[in-house]
Amino acid sequence: MADYDVIVIGAGLNGLVAANYLAKAGKKVLVLERRDLAGGQAVTEPFVDGEFVDPLHAGGQLRPDIASDLGLASHGLPTSVGEPLISILPDGRRLRLTAEPGDQQTLSSIGDISKRDAERWPGFVAFMNRAASFLDEAYRTSMPRLKSLKLADGMPLAKLGLKLRSFGSKDMFGVIRALPMSALELTEEWFESDEVRAAVASVAVHGVTLGPMSAGTGYTLLHNWLNRGGLGHRRVDGGIGRIADTLVAGLKGRGGALRLSAEVKTVLVDDMRVRGVRLSDGEEIVAPQAISAADPRHTLLDLVGAPELPPEFVWHTQSIKMRGSVAKVHLLTDGSHDLPKGTLVVAPSIRYLERAYDAAKYGEMSTEPYLEITTAGRVVSLHFQFAPYALREGDWGQERSVLERCAIDTAARIFPTLKAVIPKLG
Repeated sequence: MADYDVIVIGAGLNGLVAANYLAKAGKKVLVLERRDLAGGQAVTEPFVDGEFVDPLHAGGQLRPDIASDLGLASHGLPTSVGEPLISILPDGRRLRLTAEPGDQQTLSSIGDISKRDAERWPGFVAFMNRAASFLDEAYRTSMPRLKSLKLADGMPLAKLGLKLRSFGSKDMFGVIRALPMSALELTEEWFESDEVRAAVASVAVHGVTLGPMSAGTGYTLLHNWLNRGGLGHRRVDGGIGRIADTLVAGLKGRGGALRLSAEVKTVLVDDMRVRGVRLSDGEEIVAPQAISAADPRHTLLDLVGAPELPPEFVWHTQSIKMRGSVAKVHLLTDGSHDLPKGTLVVAPSIRYLERAYDAAKYGEMSTEPYLEITTAGRVVSLHFQFAPYALREGDWGQERSVLERCAIDTAARIFPTLKAVIPKLG
């Protein structure tokens, strides 16, 4: 007899959102998480000396429709506040950008570099907001099952097409063109200064193993613009882990269950049907359905296992590229770092960003990295690209100290007092 209707593997935000919707639909749901805290990549953890840190993501937000559907406000969903993107240029100037069309600080900052670019900025922001709204609509549109397509199944796609047409021919064409373009091509159509182009393009390459000259970074720019509500991160009061806390509270309020430190080792399958899972300690939990929030290769090849799947499907799964190249370095300062609030980026030119990516192509760590610097109290966090997960030579046990030194040295070149306020380095 089944213990649960559905088992959700992984308590990241995707898994928790899915579990909440299932529990809302009346299903008996169990979420299993191998770590001792929920949230996946979006957690807030103790650092040192009573400080807390967001290990990977410096900010974020849930989609408003999800928050509304699940009534998360009643469970304490935190608000997030957008912050400016500040590009630190080699000569000491700071290019401050926001997605507010009439923000005079932004227009003045751009105007110091290019009057023409300042004039074009409000139009660019308006276009990006419209394009992001289309992407948002596409993300919430259910795709029809093509094998049994009926007229009613195609209505969501028809509505999506009508939204695109409502933009007018110029913007409609612009959105369609932007998706496969490179960030270089997209920004060149709007701006003349390399500094503005690079600052915008840094958002396009954030978190992906691509350079600004790579096809498709027009799409990643739109995607990140939508998620951030502009260029800078959306800072969550109390840390991004509060979003996961809210989802856990919502799940439990609907009768769902969460078990931490419960690593799923195997998805149990009989005759191509799930019958439950086996944990790393040998415990078996019965359920007729399982949803995995882990990556597809781990889910299908490790948890389910290749023998349970058709050979061609296994081959396609093995071919999925997973090329992580982000590292984070967190520094505890004495609190007098004096860094400005915002999302600070070291992205002085398009060529600089592309050279940083070039290293990753050959399995090497960037020696002149794209950095994104954020602060939270005494903690200074350095988002480092590019640092390939699989190095061509050596391993991260050996190269970790090299990356740390490179990240700190790069940041210290633009903030010369930084090393002095890190007690162990000062």
